[in-house]
Amino acid sequence: MRARSRPKRCLRKLQARQPCVHGPTGVELRPYQVILRPLVTEKGTHQSTRYNSYSFVVNPLVNKLQIKQAVEELFNVRVEKVRVQLYKGKRTRFRMVEGRQPNWKKAIVTLNEEYKIEFF
Repeated sequence: MRARSRPKRCLRKLQARQPCVHGPTGVELRPYQVILRPLVTEKGTHQSTRYNSYSFVVNPLVNKLQIKQAVEELFNVRVEKVRVQLYKGKRTRFRMVEGRQPNWKKAIVTLNEEYKIEFF
């Protein structure tokens, strides 16, 4: 079997295409803009005492590497692992007006055994 020849128009389109060049990933934020607040809950307290893991509410635009760098800089600790969870905002209602809480991102940061963070 012979391969089908391509029309000249398609060949011109293929030659005109440029390779895709991506810029730097993520947004450049300061550490205090990355970590918004610690998430102190009963489950989080248990994780911090047993597994040395701490929960934070973080900016939805950041990635794991930015979270790791921000925690290490703000609290002077060494981070082993970062896990991230996305939460959808709940629907709310006040009288006859329906609204919505914003979506948010939670980061669970596991520290090295030598380090601890004291919130209180």
